[in-house]
Amino acid sequence: MLNISDKLHKLPVSPTRQLVPLADAAIARGTKVYKLNIGQPDIDSPEEALNALRTIEDKLFPYTNSAGLMEFRKKLVEYYKKHDIEVGVESVIATLGGTEAVQMAMLICANQGDEILIPEPFYANYATFAANYDQVIVPVPSDIEHNFGLPPIEEFVRRITPRTKAILICNPNNPTGYLYTEEEMQRLGELAKQYNLYLISDEVYREFCYDGRKHISALSLKGVEENVIVVDSVSKRFSMCGVRLGNIVSRNKEVMKGAMKIAQSRLSVPYLAQRVAIAAFDAPQEYYDNVVAEYTSRRNCLVGELNKIEGVYSPMPQGAFYTVARFPVDDCHKFACWLLEEFSYKGATVQLAPARGFYATDGMGAQEARLAYVVGEEELKAACEILREALKVYPGRL
Repeated sequence: MLNISDKLHKLPVSPTRQLVPLADAAIARGTKVYKLNIGQPDIDSPEEALNALRTIEDKLFPYTNSAGLMEFRKKLVEYYKKHDIEVGVESVIATLGGTEAVQMAMLICANQGDEILIPEPFYANYATFAANYDQVIVPVPSDIEHNFGLPPIEEFVRRITPRTKAILICNPNNPTGYLYTEEEMQRLGELAKQYNLYLISDEVYREFCYDGRKHISALSLKGVEENVIVVDSVSKRFSMCGVRLGNIVSRNKEVMKGAMKIAQSRLSVPYLAQRVAIAAFDAPQEYYDNVVAEYTSRRNCLVGELNKIEGVYSPMPQGAFYTVARFPVDDCHKFACWLLEEFSYKGATVQLAPARGFYATDGMGAQEARLAYVVGEEELKAACEILREALKVYPGRL
C-alpha cells in the first residue's frame, strides 16, 4: 500500500472551504445556498482591467522576470507613493497571490522549530504554512468582547523566547475585520525593534477601512525599516481573486534576496495577470470610494441583522469584509454542517466558516463563525432570516 507523507497529515483543514462538498450536495438537491463562508467579492473589477483583457493582442505569452514585469512593479511603487510610502522597485517582488508572499515571508524569517507570534483568531492558512515549514505558531489571544482588538503588548512579551523570530499580523484583519490603530502599530514596531524580530504585516485589505478610519501600513513605521515585511495582493483591492497576483515588499535587502531565490525557483508569475493588474491600477479614486461605500452598507446590514437574532452577537468590524459572530450553539462546526445537510428555509440555507479553524488555541472559537459580506444586502437579510429560523429548531441550541 502506498503512503502519503507524514507532514500532509499535520496540515489543517481549511475552515472556509472544508464544507464545500456539503454545499454542493445541498445545491444538487435544489437548495439555494447563501455563501457567506469565503471572501470572494461579487463587485465588478475595474473597467480599466476588463478593457485591458479584452484588447490584448499579444502573439506570445512569455515568462517574465521572476520579480515581475518592471511595469507592474513600477505601478506598485506609484501606488505606495500615493499612500505616502516610499519604496523602490528593488523592494517589490510579484508573487502568486498574497498567499505566496506570506509563505515567502515565513520561510525567510524562521527556521524549523522557530516561533512566530500571531494574534488570534487569524487567517487559517498561516497555520498551514507554518506546518509546512515545521515552524511553531504562538497564538496571542484576542476576544470578541473587546472587538478582537490587539492583545496587550505584555501578552506578546510574555510569549517571547529565544526561538521567537517574528510577529505576523493581518491589518485589516481576516477573519475579524479589526483595524489596528496608529498607536497599536507603533507598539508592534517598537516590540519588533526591541526584541530584534521581523514584523510581517498582511495588508491585502488595506483599501477597506470604514467610518473615516485610516489604514496604517507597517511600511510607514519609522526606525524598523529592516524589520518590516509587507504582504499585498490585487485579489481584494480590484475584486480579482482568480487572477492570483500579489507581491511582497521589504526595504531589507537580505529579505529581498531570499524572496528572489524563492521567486526564481517557481520561474515567474502569470504574464496575463500582470498585464491586467497594470491596467487596474489606473482605476480612478471613484472606483475605490464606491466599493468602500458598498461594503460599509453591507457591513451595517449584516451586523445589524445578526444582532437582532436572539443569542447572537457580532462586533462592528472596522475593515476588510468579514465579521466573526458568536452563536448560541454547542459547536459552530456542527451547526454549519447541519445547516447544509439537514436544514432549509424557503428552499434556501446558509454556508458559514466555523471559526474554530481560525484559532490555534484548543477549544477557542467553538461557538463562533466567520461571515463574509460579499453579497448584496437583500441576500444578507435573507441569510440572516434563515439563521434566525434555524436557531429556533437546531438540536444543539444553548
